[in-house]
Amino acid sequence: MILIILIGLALGSFLNVCIYRIPLKKSILFPGSFCPKCGTKIHFRDNIPLVSFILLKGKCRKCKSKISWQYPLVEFITPILIVITYLQFGLSWEFAAKAILCLSLISVFFIDLKHRIIPDVVTLPGIALGLFFSFFVKSPSVVNSLIGIFVGGVLFYLSAVLGELLFKKESMGGGDIKLAMMLGAFLGWQKILLVFLASALLGTIVGGTALFFSKKVKETRMIPFGPFLALGAILAMFLGDTLISAYIRIFFQN
Repeated sequence: MILIILIGLALGSFLNVCIYRIPLKKSILFPGSFCPKCGTKIHFRDNIPLVSFILLKGKCRKCKSKISWQYPLVEFITPILIVITYLQFGLSWEFAAKAILCLSLISVFFIDLKHRIIPDVVTLPGIALGLFFSFFVKSPSVVNSLIGIFVGGVLFYLSAVLGELLFKKESMGGGDIKLAMMLGAFLGWQKILLVFLASALLGTIVGGTALFFSKKVKETRMIPFGPFLALGAILAMFLGDTLISAYIRIFFQN
C-alpha cells in the first residue's frame, strides 16, 4: 500500500507538469521542472510531492513567488484516487485501466478549469486506450466499449446542437464531445448515460450558484463543462454499478 501511495504522489507531481505544459504545447519531458515565474530549475529537494510545498511555505526558493495551490492539490488528490482504485480492483487490468482514466480526468479537470480547453492529446489516445483495455477487463466488453464511444459522441453532440439552438451560442465544445467518447470507451454505454446525468446535475447546481455569486461568470455566462464531466466520470467509475442496480431495482422490479 505504501508503494501505491508513493507511486500516486509521483504521478501527481508529473500531472502538474502535464497540466502546465500541455496547453502551452510544450514538451512534458524536457526540460526538467522549473519555476514558471523566474524559470529557475527546481532541484530534487524542492520537488518532493507535498513535502516541498510545506517546507518552502508555498513559495519559490529563488524568486519567492507564490506557488499555486493547484500543485499540492493535484499531488494530494492523485494518490487518493489511485489508492481507491487499487482497493476496488486490486492489481489487475481493471486497476491499470481505471488508474489511467483517473490520471486523464485530473488533467482534464484542471486544464479545462483554467484554459477552457480539453486537449486532443489527452482524449484521442484515451479513446484508443479505453477500447484497448476492453479486450482484457471484465467490464466494459469490447462491444460495450464501442457502443459507449458511439453513444458518448452522439449524445453530447446532440446536446451541443440543442444548446446552441436554445442559447444562440456554443454551449459545448468539440473537446467535451471527444472526452465523452473517451469515457464511453473506458466505462461503456450504460455508465456514459450516468455520467451525462451526473455532470448535467452538477453543472446546473454549481453553474447556477456561480452565476449568482461570480461577476466573471455573470459577464461571460460561460462555465467549462469538462470538470463536471470528470466528476461525473469518477462517480460512475466507483459507484456506477451500485447506482445502476439501485435504479433497476426501484423502477423495474416492483
